[in-house]
Order: sequence, then structure tokens, then C-alpha cells
Amino acid sequence: MSHRPTQRPAISLTTLAERKALGEPIVMVTAYDFPSAQVAEEAGVDVVLVGDSGAMTVLGYASTVPVKTEELLMLSQAVRRGLKTPLMVGDMPFGSYEASNEEAIRTAQRFIKEAGCDAVKIERGGTSVERAAALVGAGIPVMGHVGLTPQTATALGGYRSQGRTAERALQVLHDALALQEAGCFAIVFEAIPTALTEAIMPRMEIPVIGIGAGPATDGQVLVFHDLLGIYDGHAARFVKRYASVRDEMIKGMSAYADEVRARRYPEEEHGYTMAPDEIARLHELLREQTGEPFTGGLTL
Repeated sequence: MSHRPTQRPAISLTTLAERKALGEPIVMVTAYDFPSAQVAEEAGVDVVLVGDSGAMTVLGYASTVPVKTEELLMLSQAVRRGLKTPLMVGDMPFGSYEASNEEAIRTAQRFIKEAGCDAVKIERGGTSVERAAALVGAGIPVMGHVGLTPQTATALGGYRSQGRTAERALQVLHDALALQEAGCFAIVFEAIPTALTEAIMPRMEIPVIGIGAGPATDGQVLVFHDLLGIYDGHAARFVKRYASVRDEMIKGMSAYADEVRARRYPEEEHGYTMAPDEIARLHELLREQTGEPFTGGLTL
């Protein structure tokens, strides 16, 4: 089993730029709590995104739209406590940055100050380009996101691949270039045709992380619960499952329930003991209090 080196240096924005320049793939994954952060740390990934996808995988919402800033801040704080080496990016939720540059800066500052994020991520081009520029101007590193942007999936016609017509593909290209010009340190390309990615990549000077965007990007990202087979919801076409953790969890929980019902658990090895003289003393104390011999389960 392969694990990261014990003294691996912390990943920085400079590290990611160097990886792109050297052609070394960047590994990114989502995480939403202390245990998943520890797993990402031990696995040696480069970037951890506290994604608003946690709205569905952890909090049980039907989409990413309802999740609140306070909820993502709580998840981010938990991830921070389990993370040391990877760069940590906080996803700014729908409704937390669209209204104005000032609102965007206030929200982003909370992710940096309260949750310890190294950077934030915002979705779309359009007005988000202005927000990205404002955040960068305020000294906050920003990761962009184009293609399928789940926060506005309804406006895009649902959770489906984007940029499949020449006109729409050109818009994805323009969004990516605009976010790069705004000062984003990296951009996520989600659910766009491989051919479109290949056409855009020669124009990108910053790292591009793909999710359903083909192999031409500088790195890849998958949702923690998807790649490990924990989440039971719909899996997108681009998801590859590297484990079936949910099946194992159900198997283990079912075995526990069966043993409890059959009184096979707990066994003697799972209990605690008392010294014989303390048991005798307890019997004496109980007799003094009740005036009757103790008939409980303690034995000498």
C-alpha cells in the first residue's frame, strides 16, 4: 500500500504552478470532515476542496443550492483539523457572493479567517469574473469553475455536459480565459467534451483541474464519496469507483446487529474487570444499604 512520505512539504500555489510547468499531474479530492481529511492527508493528495457537494453527500440536501455559508464553514473547520499538507480550498455556496464584490469579499474572508482555508472557489464566468478579480485584489486566492456549474445547473438545463455545441464551447473558452485574466490561480473544468478541453488547454497558463473533462487537464478531481463508493446517489458518467466502502459499512453494521440480537456481542473480552477484593467490598456495601444479600451479576 502506498502512502505519502512522512515529511512531504506543504502544497502551495507555487507548487501547483510548478507542477503544471513540469507536466506533473495534480491530484485533487473533496473532503467534508475530520476523518475524510485524514484519509486525504495519508493518501498524499495535493489539493482538498471542501466542496458544496457536501450539501448532498453529508448533509442530505437534494442539491448544492440550499447549503448555507455557516454549514460549509463548519465542514471546512473540521477538514482543517485533519489536514496538514494539501492545499485547502473552500467552496463558496450559492447566494454568498453573487450580489456584490463586497459580499463576496466578506464571505471569502470568513473561509480564510474562520475555517483556515488557503483559497476559495467560485463558479461560472460572467459576473463571477468580476467577483474573482475583486477577491484576488483583496489578497484572497481564487479557484474558478467553468462548464457544468452545479449551483446554476437549472439554468444550464440540468446536470449535463456543457459546451457540446460550437457556440456553447466558445462561451466555456471565454469564461475560462476571463477567469484566468482575473487572476485565478487555477480553474476546474467540469463535464465538458474532451475535444473542447484539448482546444482550450494550450491557452491556459494556470493549472486546470478536470472532472469529466478528459485527460488533457493538469490534474483531476473527484468527490470523496463517489470515488470510494460511499454515496448511494446518482453517479455521473465520469465517476470511477476505486472502492465499495458503503457495501463494507453495511456489511459490518449488519454483522453487529445480528450479534447483538443473538446475544453474541458483547463477549467477556469486551468487558471490564474489578479486583476480587473490590467486588467483595461492593457486596458488603450493598448488604449494608439494602439489608439483603446482593443477587446481582458480580461474582468473586
